Amino acid sequence: MFDVARYLERIGVGAEQSLTRLHRAHLEAVPFENLDIHLKRPIRLDMDALFEKVVVQRRGGFCYELNGLFARLLTALGHRVTLLSAGVATAPDGSAYGPEFDHLALQVEDEQGRWLADVGFGECFTEPLRLDTHDVQVRSGRAYRLSPEGDDLILWSEKPSGWEAEYRLSLVPRQLADFEGMCRYHQTSPDSIFTQRRLCTRATPEGRITAKEGTLVLTRRGVRTEQPLPDEDALRRALVEHFGVILPPLE
Repeated sequence: MFDVARYLERIGVGAEQSLTRLHRAHLEAVPFENLDIHLKRPIRLDMDALFEKVVVQRRGGFCYELNGLFARLLTALGHRVTLLSAGVATAPDGSAYGPEFDHLALQVEDEQGRWLADVGFGECFTEPLRLDTHDVQVRSGRAYRLSPEGDDLILWSEKPSGWEAEYRLSLVPRQLADFEGMCRYHQTSPDSIFTQRRLCTRATPEGRITAKEGTLVLTRRGVRTEQPLPDEDALRRALVEHFGVILPPLE
């Protein structure tokens, strides 16, 4: 059963907090991770199952899970939320994108306008972006912009090498069930990035922490350091220490 108070406790904020604070708190508390895919545990887009995993078991997930659940929380708190589909960029210059329903993002409306919220895209904007402007928007020292392309919007982020496309966003309203096909694809296809390696990452107040195959990456105030994770035991210890994630024993 969906429990707003328990969800808010999971991300460490109160119900009176702004959309911006809820968004950042979620990114700092709940990791973006694909560990169940590598444990061969099916991910179902069922709200009770998602709540059990992310809130009760204090795990993370990928876009369909995290944004799907966050949308439910925001709706319960009185926000107007629309699920949106996006194709993730496969070329930094924005010349190619993944298919429809490749990614799930959120449109959130309040008295200040429309916002793009996304707590399920790994390393991305920490606070919502205004949807109704094409100006550069800076979040946690990083610049983003949304540019129109036909009926869609392209999300760009500024990297040291220049502007790179993140995804192409459709503004057509969707339902969570619309994403089931691509959710299965990303769990099972050898061509999906999620089946190729394990990843667990979350934002921190000063940067980001990421555990991946063989390496723990810590970024603090723009300074990046790496620590080796030479074996399975080291990876599992890092998951517990930095993310509170306890995986079942290997069979």
